[in-house]
Amino acid sequence: MKQTFPFFFMTRIAAIIPAYNEQDSITAVVNEILLVARNSGIEIIPVVVNDCSKDRTGEIIDALDCVALHLPVNLGIGGAVQSGFRYAFENDFDYAVQVDGDGQHPAESIPLLLQHAEEKKCDVVIGSRFIDNKGFQSTAMRRAGINWFRRLNKLLTGVTVYDSTSGLRLLKKNVLSVVSEYYPDEYPEPEAIVIYARYGFRIGELQVEMRERQGGVSSINSLGAVYYMWKVTLGVLFTWIRLRGKK
Repeated sequence: MKQTFPFFFMTRIAAIIPAYNEQDSITAVVNEILLVARNSGIEIIPVVVNDCSKDRTGEIIDALDCVALHLPVNLGIGGAVQSGFRYAFENDFDYAVQVDGDGQHPAESIPLLLQHAEEKKCDVVIGSRFIDNKGFQSTAMRRAGINWFRRLNKLLTGVTVYDSTSGLRLLKKNVLSVVSEYYPDEYPEPEAIVIYARYGFRIGELQVEMRERQGGVSSINSLGAVYYMWKVTLGVLFTWIRLRGKK
């Protein structure tokens, strides 16, 4: 359904899509974003960051209507996302929205994230699965980890984010000036919340109905869940210590 947002005329959004071996889903992800851009009247430019994929991802995005950034070496999710953020900042976009390349994030949520940012005066808006508990909810083990990071971030920053591992998030240009210079490398989303809070950015959260991944393989399996929680917890703590007194 076509839903226009004329009050966002001239607003430019870079849709940053980190992609590692996403040949099965990346075409649909890019085309869905382009369709939402046409229907909403908002300028949304897909920026696909090919993180040295071993499949046909690079070849596919070169044929799509998007900005294709090809990294010469594999940087991991954090480095790929930061590369996109830096592109958005250096090319004077008003916002950047991070969107997973596996098809989990519905593109129609992008205008709603933007609307929430403008209405609530937020610098960062995170698309959440857990405000109303609608849509794909992930595994019980992952939900336990997400609850742990919610409590940890609340303890350290005073900010409650129900879905701190969500990779769907909208960042304003003032935030891009920070994350284009430094962004966590592996599993960056919970750690990034500490950065936003330490710099005094206003963080909002909006319910979004996620989907199951449409292709590719998750980087976190059951055996890696404990390692993930331990590593990210250390990263959150070290970032909090490093940025003490930053406000």
